[in-house]
Amino acid sequence: MPRFRIAIHIVPRQGLLDPQGKAVTDALHTLGFAAVHDVHVGRHLVIEADAADRAAAEQSARTMCEKLLANPITEDFSVASVSAA
Repeated sequence: MPRFRIAIHIVPRQGLLDPQGKAVTDALHTLGFAAVHDVHVGRHLVIEADAADRAAAEQSARTMCEKLLANPITEDFSVASVSAA
Protein backbone atom coordinates (compact mmCIF):
# COMPACT_ATOMS: atom_id res chain seq x y z
CA MET A 1 0.00 0.00 0.00
CA PRO A 2 1.44 3.42 -0.91
CA ARG A 3 2.43 5.90 1.80
CA PHE A 4 1.25 9.52 1.67
CA ARG A 5 2.40 12.69 3.39
CA ILE A 6 -0.58 14.81 4.41
CA ALA A 7 -0.26 18.44 5.53
CA ILE A 8 -3.10 19.81 7.67
CA HIS A 9 -3.72 23.37 8.90
CA ILE A 10 -5.87 23.96 11.99
CA VAL A 11 -6.83 27.52 12.97
CA PRO A 12 -9.33 29.19 15.32
CA ARG A 13 -12.69 29.88 13.72
CA GLN A 14 -13.32 33.35 12.32
CA GLY A 15 -14.89 35.60 14.89
CA LEU A 16 -13.64 33.70 17.93
CA LEU A 17 -11.19 35.25 20.34
CA ASP A 18 -7.59 34.41 19.36
CA PRO A 19 -5.34 35.97 22.03
CA GLN A 20 -2.15 34.65 20.41
CA GLY A 21 -3.18 36.01 17.04
CA LYS A 22 -4.01 39.40 18.58
CA ALA A 23 -0.62 39.53 20.33
CA VAL A 24 1.19 38.73 17.07
CA THR A 25 -0.86 41.33 15.18
CA ASP A 26 0.00 44.00 17.77
CA ALA A 27 3.69 43.04 17.73
CA LEU A 28 3.81 43.24 13.93
CA HIS A 29 2.22 46.71 14.04
CA THR A 30 4.84 47.77 16.61
CA LEU A 31 7.55 46.57 14.23
CA GLY A 32 6.14 48.71 11.44
CA PHE A 33 4.02 46.18 9.55
CA ALA A 34 0.93 48.38 9.42
CA ALA A 35 -0.49 46.47 6.43
CA VAL A 36 -1.22 43.43 8.63
CA HIS A 37 -4.90 43.38 9.56
CA ASP A 38 -5.33 40.05 11.29
CA VAL A 39 -3.28 37.03 12.37
CA HIS A 40 -4.59 33.61 13.32
CA VAL A 41 -2.23 31.35 15.23
CA GLY A 42 -2.94 27.69 14.72
CA ARG A 43 -1.24 24.36 14.18
CA HIS A 44 0.39 22.73 11.18
CA LEU A 45 0.52 18.93 11.20
CA VAL A 46 2.28 16.59 8.80
CA ILE A 47 1.05 13.02 8.90
CA GLU A 48 2.50 10.06 7.02
CA ALA A 49 -0.02 7.29 6.48
CA ASP A 50 -0.65 4.35 4.19
CA ALA A 51 -3.69 4.57 1.92
CA ALA A 52 -4.98 2.98 -1.25
CA ASP A 53 -4.76 6.26 -3.16
CA ARG A 54 -4.55 10.05 -2.78
CA ALA A 55 -8.31 10.47 -2.31
CA ALA A 56 -8.40 7.83 0.44
CA ALA A 57 -5.46 9.50 2.20
CA GLU A 58 -7.23 12.88 2.13
CA GLN A 59 -10.50 11.40 3.39
CA SER A 60 -8.66 9.62 6.19
CA ALA A 61 -7.01 12.91 7.21
CA ARG A 62 -10.38 14.69 7.24
CA THR A 63 -11.82 11.97 9.46
CA MET A 64 -8.82 12.27 11.83
CA CYS A 65 -9.48 16.01 12.12
CA GLU A 66 -13.19 15.56 12.71
CA LYS A 67 -12.67 12.88 15.39
CA LEU A 68 -9.56 14.11 17.21
CA LEU A 69 -7.21 16.70 15.78
CA ALA A 70 -9.52 19.74 15.51
CA ASN A 71 -12.12 20.97 17.98
CA PRO A 72 -15.26 21.31 15.82
CA ILE A 73 -16.66 24.07 18.04
CA THR A 74 -13.66 26.41 18.02
CA GLU A 75 -11.42 25.39 15.10
CA ASP A 76 -11.47 25.01 11.34
CA PHE A 77 -9.15 22.72 9.45
CA SER A 78 -7.99 22.27 5.89
CA VAL A 79 -6.00 19.57 4.20
CA ALA A 80 -3.29 21.67 2.57
CA SER A 81 -1.62 18.92 0.53
CA VAL A 82 -1.43 15.20 -0.02
CA SER A 83 1.66 13.81 -1.73
CA ALA A 84 3.41 10.49 -2.12
CA ALA A 85 5.91 10.02 0.71
